[in-house]
Amino acid sequence: MARDLNKVMLIGRLGQDPELKYTQSGVAVVSFSIATGMKWKDQEGNWQERTEWHNLKAWRGLAETVSNYLKKGSKVYVEGRLETSNWEDENKKKHYKTEIVIDELIMLDSKGSGDSGGNGGQTYSSTKPAGKTESTNVDDDLPF
Repeated sequence: MARDLNKVMLIGRLGQDPELKYTQSGVAVVSFSIATGMKWKDQEGNWQERTEWHNLKAWRGLAETVSNYLKKGSKVYVEGRLETSNWEDENKKKHYKTEIVIDELIMLDSKGSGDSGGNGGQTYSSTKPAGKTESTNVDDDLPF
């Protein structure tokens, strides 16, 4: 039996400070965007650049972590899934918005640099209770 897969993995920088809100039942949700870029040489040998913007959101403890530690310009690795919502405006016109719902996040800014509160290399997951994090600092595993 074939299984479906809805997985997104990105490395990019936040385009603005995260916006934290709470649902009526008190559940934290944060929204923000990150930019990813690519460069290539065109047929004339000139460098070209393209930036793609991605809308993201996180829930519960992960939302509060994002709000507390990330800011515009922070570099992050995110894993998540695509989720599309739709609604109608007052003119009955249908609108769609696709976002990445984050399951895992790693802050990539270096420790002690002042960026992101110095939490570089820390992994945060939406599946772990708030405050329970797992460090995946690769430098600790290197033999040199």
